[in-house]
Order: sequence, then C-alpha cells, then structure tokens
Amino acid sequence: MRHLSVVTLFPEMFSALTDWGVTGRAFSRGLCDLSLVNPRDYASDKHGTVDDRPYGGGPGMVMQPAVLDRALSEAKQQVGTEAMVIALTPQGTVFNDRVARELSTHSSLILVAGRYEGMDERFIKRSVDLELSVGDFVVSGGEMPAMLVIDAVMRWLPGVLGHADSAAEDSFVEGMLDYPHYTRPEEYLGERVPDVLLSGDHGKIASWRQAQALRRTIDRRPDLMNAETLSREHNELLRKWGLEKNTGR
Repeated sequence: MRHLSVVTLFPEMFSALTDWGVTGRAFSRGLCDLSLVNPRDYASDKHGTVDDRPYGGGPGMVMQPAVLDRALSEAKQQVGTEAMVIALTPQGTVFNDRVARELSTHSSLILVAGRYEGMDERFIKRSVDLELSVGDFVVSGGEMPAMLVIDAVMRWLPGVLGHADSAAEDSFVEGMLDYPHYTRPEEYLGERVPDVLLSGDHGKIASWRQAQALRRTIDRRPDLMNAETLSREHNELLRKWGLEKNTGR
C-alpha cells in the first residue's frame, strides 16, 4: 500500500499523522502519500451543504450520497480507480491487526470519514467495499477512527518502522498481548529488572517473554485465548516460569 486518501470534512485533523511520529517520518520519506478530499468542495450550493434531514424522521442529519460520490470520484482520481474504499461506521467489521496487515497489501486505500448521524445507505451500498469499526463505542466522526486505521496499516509497510521486526513483535500479531518491557536502570524504586533479561541467554529470554505474553493474555483478554483450552505446550511453558493458572499471576 503506497497511496492513501481520506474523504473528510476536517482535513486539518490529519496533520496529526502527516506531521508527527512514525507516520510523519514515513510520509516525509515518500514511503506513502496521503491526499485529503473535503466533501464541501463538491456540494451543489454556495453554502457547501453536505447533509440533510433523515427520511422517516429522527434526530440529526445524514450525509448526502451525491456529494459523497463526487468527493469519492476525486479521491479515486488522486490515488487510482482500483483503490479499496473503506467507510468508518459503527456497523462495520471490527478492525484488528489481522485486518490491518491485509489492508497493507493493497496498492491504494480510500477511507471515508462520516459525520452527523452517518452516511446515506445508498452511497455505502453502491460505492463502499468495506465498512470498519474501531470498537463498540461512539465518537463524533470518522476522522479519529480513520487515523487509527492508517497508523496501524502503515506499520506493516516496509521501512516505516525503525526495526524490521517491530511490527511482527507487537501485541495481537500472534493472537496474544505483548510481554512486559524494561529498560535502564536495573533497579527502580526497589524493583529490579527480571534476572532472565540480564542473562544474555536469548533462548531463555524468548521463552520468558512468550510465557509472560501468554499469562497476560489469559488474565487481561480471555476473549483472545481461553485458559481452559490451552495446548499442552502452553501449559508447560507457564509451569516452566511459575505462571500456572492457579498462581493467579
């Protein structure tokens, strides 16, 4: 994935991605490019109207399909007509690392960030390839969810992260949470870094980290790994490091 476009009423929000951190460096180095399309620029009246009252009544306003389609056409002109079109909606498929990794294989993506009560369903049916949700909560618009998706996807692009293994070792990649991390000093407020991390034995360190990730996942996110269905290898690993289920650690 090299080309990104976002259809958004608030393009200035995306400076958080283009100007800062890992993503900012990636954009400045030309590893990926981002175009921003404002639907107001494609409104049919002088007021830049992009929404209207919902048929059937109810609160709020709904983004008009014709305006969204015109903005989408411009986005496709910028990043390519083959681009995958993604709408950020509460009804979408839940976004996770597996989805991020798959999206990173596409040459171009267009994300549509809705506002108000949402987008006209006819636009979604006609023009959107995938609806994504970043979680079971409601935010004011699709911009921040779109930024989360872009950041997660870009981490899988070659050269974006400083270390080639960083993305592969992050939380959720192997279906588990990340292991604990430590840095200098060796002792802080009476607590020492675990001895195994100071041993220089990379095999033991890898085993300890895997056990810690497993224990943390069971304790904090049992939906990711059911403790009652652990494999024999998993249980042996926990026993090896004193992290069996009945320890409560």
